[in-house]
Amino acid sequence: MNLEEDFGRQLRFNALGKLLDGLRRDAVFLVLLGVLVLLSTLAPQKIIAYPSLVDWPTIAALTGLLTLTKALERSGALDRAGHWLTGRMATERGVALCLVLTAAMLSTVLTNDVALFVVVPLTLGVCRLTGLPATRLIILEALAVNAGSALTPIGNPQNLFLWQLSGVSFVEFTATMLPLVLVLMGVLLGLTYCLFTQRAIGLGDEDHSSTLDSGLMWVSLALYVPFVLATDLRYAGIAALVVLLIFLIFRRHVLAQVDWGLLLVFVLMFIDLRLVAGLAFVRDGMQTLGLEQARHLYFAAIGASQIISNVPAAIALAEYSNNWRVIAYGVNAGGFGLVVGSMANLIALRMSGDRRAWLEFHWYAIPFLGVAAACGYVLLF
Repeated sequence: MNLEEDFGRQLRFNALGKLLDGLRRDAVFLVLLGVLVLLSTLAPQKIIAYPSLVDWPTIAALTGLLTLTKALERSGALDRAGHWLTGRMATERGVALCLVLTAAMLSTVLTNDVALFVVVPLTLGVCRLTGLPATRLIILEALAVNAGSALTPIGNPQNLFLWQLSGVSFVEFTATMLPLVLVLMGVLLGLTYCLFTQRAIGLGDEDHSSTLDSGLMWVSLALYVPFVLATDLRYAGIAALVVLLIFLIFRRHVLAQVDWGLLLVFVLMFIDLRLVAGLAFVRDGMQTLGLEQARHLYFAAIGASQIISNVPAAIALAEYSNNWRVIAYGVNAGGFGLVVGSMANLIALRMSGDRRAWLEFHWYAIPFLGVAAACGYVLLF
């Protein structure tokens, strides 16, 4: 066995070990797996139909996006861009506004979770240098990625699912969500402006950013737009396969870093929620909610997000209504409020490393849920 083959085998072994270890620690995966085992025990005859319950175009689109965003992250380009932006801010308020706006903008194209993986470590470093309150800033960034990611079909998983379900174009979906996002970002930037002062700061001229892999960066950027266009034309499966093959040849270590566990969680989510939605007593209960009425559907989407998070809420409600616009407004507004409303909230607070952040988060997020719910209602009805 030559050195390259040995390295490839070790890379696959490490990636598999990391995946299994992550799944053992993932409470969401364990709950979904437990539900699947229970449902399979109660109705084993349905097991053969499980693959048909998965929305494979959504899984394919998510696979391609996770691969491309991981490649862009590993290239060091996002870290470089973040340091460049914050290094040109002269005041505490300027840095805060820059980081919050950067988080929101990145989330529109890199998904809300990936945007946090880029911005939060940068924020922690900047706060160590400047004395800015890291917890408060990270909470605002969590709100920012929830607001910003609502704009595009690829900003978050629930939008990606609803986009594939709706059959509308990328532009039409974005235009539909634009009014809500503009209002939410206006409120959030105003809040950030009020919470931070004009105190002068100095970040220094030293570059702490990572090394730039320009080849990986350009390949990622070159593939991004064609991938989105192909997905828009409903060729997500072929587009994802092409992306995976290119990185398998060009930079296979990127594939080892992709969060494959997240894809498995989504597969289980589709199967579990659609099996549960098919249960007679669940259908009878949902019928009493009057989901054929748009207002009822909107508030059901917000309420369900506060209980089971906004991605499962979108998948579940789509079983009872095809009004994707109302569901999209509801589940994106529902990402605020309780921390469980969006996975991005959990990621941000865990990365903050501050146990008090969990309480402080709700001081901002619950009122923001009220604002988002009211704005969405006015815009829809």
